[in-house]
Amino acid sequence: MRRFRLQYHRSHPWRLDASGHYIPHDYSQRRILSWWDDVGFVLNGRRVMVWWVHPRMKYQDAIEDAAWAEVGRPPESANSFLDDARCIKHYKRLGRSRKKIVSYQSPPTAPETSDFYKRLELTQGRIANEGIELEIFPSLTIQALDWCTGVDVCIPFEVLNESNAIALAEMVRHILKNGRSLASIRDKIPSGYRYGRENWLGEQELRLKDREVRSE
Repeated sequence: MRRFRLQYHRSHPWRLDASGHYIPHDYSQRRILSWWDDVGFVLNGRRVMVWWVHPRMKYQDAIEDAAWAEVGRPPESANSFLDDARCIKHYKRLGRSRKKIVSYQSPPTAPETSDFYKRLELTQGRIANEGIELEIFPSLTIQALDWCTGVDVCIPFEVLNESNAIALAEMVRHILKNGRSLASIRDKIPSGYRYGRENWLGEQELRLKDREVRSE
């Protein structure tokens, strides 16, 4: 696997910035909170991809799961847009007698489907306002892939701009070179850190402001 990763990096050009980092996302849009991000760098001639999430992202995912569990399965009509037989086909004429399908128009949304997703949205909003009894702890998973070393990391860190993304990459580089565990960056994580209901509710106004500035 180490040889595969080395060969892959040699044979596939990677778009790195001037600092030697792979920055796939744009940060021109102003934001207040961050949720997830990706960043990459090269270590010992091999690629490292960092897939980062903030603990609040995992907490929000748990809220969405709780809403789905409460509301239940969507009606069968929710899958109607996947049914070719019910879609309206739009054709383009090719010559005098031939034509080909160029697009599909999905059928109107069934009332029970609209009601279901409205109920799901309201349920998710209620649960988000109340919070759930859950604690998210920092975590780190390192996996060897045939094209890179993949690092899934969940730590309380804000990635609001390119400089933050580079700082995250360098933090992971430090982890990989110093024990491959979060213990090597304990100085950057509050002692006994956990993200729970109190943190989620305490960030409620910030989440509202974040949505506002992202929509500007």
